[in-house]
Amino acid sequence: MLLGFDIGGTKCAVIIGRSEGDGPMEIIDKVAMPTTQPPYDMIEQLFAAAENLLAKNNLKNADLKGIGISCGGPLSSKKGLVLSPPNLPGWDNIPIVQMTEERFGRPALLQNDANACAVAEWKYGAGRGCENVIFLTFGTGMGAGLILNGQLYSGTSDFAGEVGHLRLSDMGPVGFGKAGSFEGWASGGGIAQLAQIMVRERLQVGEKVSFCGSLDDLPKLTAKIVAEAAHRGDDLAISIYNTCAEYLGRGLSLLIDILNPEVIIMGSIYGRAKSLLDTRMMQVIEREAYIGARQVCRIVPAGLGENIGDIAALSLAAMSRSQR
Repeated sequence: MLLGFDIGGTKCAVIIGRSEGDGPMEIIDKVAMPTTQPPYDMIEQLFAAAENLLAKNNLKNADLKGIGISCGGPLSSKKGLVLSPPNLPGWDNIPIVQMTEERFGRPALLQNDANACAVAEWKYGAGRGCENVIFLTFGTGMGAGLILNGQLYSGTSDFAGEVGHLRLSDMGPVGFGKAGSFEGWASGGGIAQLAQIMVRERLQVGEKVSFCGSLDDLPKLTAKIVAEAAHRGDDLAISIYNTCAEYLGRGLSLLIDILNPEVIIMGSIYGRAKSLLDTRMMQVIEREAYIGARQVCRIVPAGLGENIGDIAALSLAAMSRSQR
């Protein structure tokens, strides 16, 4: 049996699951809660929830093969520390792995959420059977988890995969603290910024915009609102997603040329807006990426759907024993 903790800025989850051999990861039970407590109080709440979940399912600590902890970065997987994630205020140098192992007496493994999702998709999702996999979060932000030569690659100081920081243009939407970054052009936050810019241009010259009534409504724009308008055929909304797709293609081309992956798996927004992005994205990749690398690379949505966060934490639990 496996125990997973999925720690996020707005909510956390505790998950029990199992996987037999090459079979799928099965979620046995789960409990979720809002991230409202100071760090050590929150961790105690998570531990207590885990103990209750184990007792509810007639399990003891000794029945656990391992424990996985998926958390937003930055963090140190080698030292087992959470290091001041921007979406987790106060979580400064938290020794989460040591605390977990002392409480449950089982090996624990910590990774950032993008790495954890990469492992999950590699082992149980769209990257199954591949040796070289890139997973891109493509949600509120843009981060990556890298599986290279059949191993999770986290880099010298756990910062491998921070592709959102790559600058794709001198100016543009801001993401990862940098104007014109990959995250700025291709993320939920970036699409919202891009929409505000392009919608403002229309409204200021007196044109109507179907999905934004006035300048006062600009802050309410989201990637979802724009996607819904694009699916209805709104020309401006389609143009916004075409612009996103242009820069998404440029960013993917860099990754294809540098890492030569078998598959790039994208989560969240890509799964919901694939039809709005694929044509322009692939045109750019065909123009920019080296033919020998692009021809062997598939680009697909995440295969685990809404369960990816839960399976990500459990996937780390399955890895935890082999890391010791």
